[in-house]
Amino acid sequence: MTTLVFGHKSPDTDSTGSPLIWAWYLSEVRGTPAEARLLGEPNTEAAFMLEKWGFEKPAIIADVTAEDDVVIVDTNNPAELPASINDANIVQIIDHHKLVGGLETRGPIDITIKPLACTATIMHNLMGENASKMPDNIKGAMLSCILSDTLEFRSPTTTDQDKALAQQLAGELNLDLSAYASEMFEAKSDVSAFSDAELIRMDSKEYAVGDVKFRVSVLETTAPKIVLDRKASLLNSMVDVAKEDGVDHVLLFVVDILNEEATLFVQNDVVKAVAEKSFDASVEGDAVVLPGIMSRKKQIIPNLKV
Repeated sequence: MTTLVFGHKSPDTDSTGSPLIWAWYLSEVRGTPAEARLLGEPNTEAAFMLEKWGFEKPAIIADVTAEDDVVIVDTNNPAELPASINDANIVQIIDHHKLVGGLETRGPIDITIKPLACTATIMHNLMGENASKMPDNIKGAMLSCILSDTLEFRSPTTTDQDKALAQQLAGELNLDLSAYASEMFEAKSDVSAFSDAELIRMDSKEYAVGDVKFRVSVLETTAPKIVLDRKASLLNSMVDVAKEDGVDHVLLFVVDILNEEATLFVQNDVVKAVAEKSFDASVEGDAVVLPGIMSRKKQIIPNLKV
């Protein structure tokens, strides 16, 4: 039986690249047939990574069955996974987010959750000496995942281990690390073809603070003006997205990678209060700039207050 390897429903570079990396490792090193899958369309940066390193886009699946063996990467949150995930045979989880709970397995499984910036870095650790067997396209995917999740080491989630591995991989691939990161971020910033709703859901997670449910969306870009110029329509669309997704409010952060700050769109009084209580911000109007805010995992979600 072929093991399916996938990440979360909003496939960024890590949730697109890590399934490819681990499917290669399982198939070629461990002798366990495995294939990468996606739970949605990859974002523009992830699509760039696939093309750059010669990968075919993994098949997109809507759900899993009781017949499926699966490995979950880059998440452990059932809300970000197929509806029938607890029916499948979960054999492994590899992640770098906090433990959420709610997944059920048929027996003891292999779980690795480490406080590193990137799932791919954890995978490199797990491979041990076998990491030397990675072909260039797998190394390229791994490097891409690390640069994306660390924002080229600007993110506060970056560890020395992530940085050292990225530099090692860039050397082995004979790549100028900063130049390649710029290519990736340029691809990520090209969002002109996406609707407002697609932008809001592109890189988002559901999170509850007490009884209040949020969709916390982050758009990382080197060209924030492209998104900020769409503020009026995005603010309107946030109302519809919240209703359709069954949450109370959308929090949309536009992260300016180069200036290392985020702009939060302030849709209503609740979001205004969240900004003021969570980030000690003074809010006037329908947006507020939050200096130094780069990471949803480390700086946004842990600080949310209502």
